[in-house]
Amino acid sequence: MSITEITKDNFESEITNSPVLAVLDFWGPGCGPCMALMPKYHALADTPKYDGRVKFCSVDTSRNRRVAMMLRPAVMGLPAFVFYKNGHEAARLGGNNLTIETITAKVNELAGL
Repeated sequence: MSITEITKDNFESEITNSPVLAVLDFWGPGCGPCMALMPKYHALADTPKYDGRVKFCSVDTSRNRRVAMMLRPAVMGLPAFVFYKNGHEAARLGGNNLTIETITAKVNELAGL
């Protein structure tokens, strides 16, 4: 499964109108914790049990500030993960101590796995 890059132009079609749980990874190239989580997040997205049940997305805040600003106060710092279910925000996680285990647990909870 690939990671869908989200911009202001495709946010509604990819996130708001998604029939499955959508997970947005807000990151920036200068964010060390973001870069450390990225390969683990990509590996999570490649997990077969999520096929057709979860859409994994990414927002590079250095190039898509409008998307991050749309979700205030959800995205006040990096890394940040925002979860959308049925077109609405269902949860958010963030902070320098964020782990892939915490993200995985939230994905499983919201996807009913």
